[in-house]
Amino acid sequence: MADEIEEKRRYFRVNDTINLLHKVVDKKNFDAASHVSNDVLSNCSLASALDVLAQEARMLGPRLERRDPEMFEYLKILDTKINLIAQALNAQTDSFSEHDTREVSLSATGLAFSNETPIAVGEILELRMLLTSCMAVIVAYARVVQCKDISQDNPLRPFAICVEYINLTEDNRELLIKHVIKKQLQQLRDKNES
Repeated sequence: MADEIEEKRRYFRVNDTINLLHKVVDKKNFDAASHVSNDVLSNCSLASALDVLAQEARMLGPRLERRDPEMFEYLKILDTKINLIAQALNAQTDSFSEHDTREVSLSATGLAFSNETPIAVGEILELRMLLTSCMAVIVAYARVVQCKDISQDNPLRPFAICVEYINLTEDNRELLIKHVIKKQLQQLRDKNES
């Protein structure tokens, strides 16, 4: 047990906003390995994918505006054009939506998120996470290790669900590590510029 705790501490953890879908999986039939889908639009709507990228752009915008105001204005025009095209296409699917955006604590070994309903410790979840740094959807399986009441702090999503990944491939773990490190560096840059 001490080795497991030490192993988890080796990985960085970051607070992030991601698109997240989850569902309980039957333990008896569970034998799936996690995988990455680079075909983002098969896993989420065009509007959701563009919204995630817009969030990334908003974080980079102030720095770019200071460095090159004309380039920043040009990019804003391109962004508006892309949004108009997306509205015209209106390619909605029943996957990710703006309601699936969650504040999470993310690492290469597990995830913590708030939820509307409790999920029992030991349950197996299928997680679909849209990572902005690589615009890929990771489908990972995880075991619930903690479910606690946080209703005083978050009445809309009163349960904190903590999970640890199972059957996560090394490639997927590397992808998560790169995403977490990129987010940490971005947060440090933003903090230094404030």
